[in-house]
Amino acid sequence: MNAAIRIFSVDDHALFREGIAMIINCQPGMLMVAQASNGREAIERFREHKPEVTLMDLRLPDMSGIDAMAAIRTEFPEARIIILTTFESATESQKALAEGAIAYMLKTTHPKDLAETIRRVHSR
Repeated sequence: MNAAIRIFSVDDHALFREGIAMIINCQPGMLMVAQASNGREAIERFREHKPEVTLMDLRLPDMSGIDAMAAIRTEFPEARIIILTTFESATESQKALAEGAIAYMLKTTHPKDLAETIRRVHSR
């Protein structure tokens, strides 16, 4: 059997992070390995855990999720990052994808769709 997909969640809302962790950890072949609540913490934790897929909020208290993603991808160009946000903006999604996000999803997405997207992004 293959090892579980190692996932990292970055969001400033603890309740949302915990909910995502519960969803992820209930999925076969997935494991939440770390969480962060801001951009600087995201960069540090990424270095420590080197997750296979990162779920990144767009709005963080200290910097934008896009800036945090860019910093991570500068150091780890192979990082696979999914932007997970409440903001349904063509401008934001285009910017995120241009900066290297592999997917852009709304927090209103169904858990099954999130799991499928994580698997698709991981297999790239």
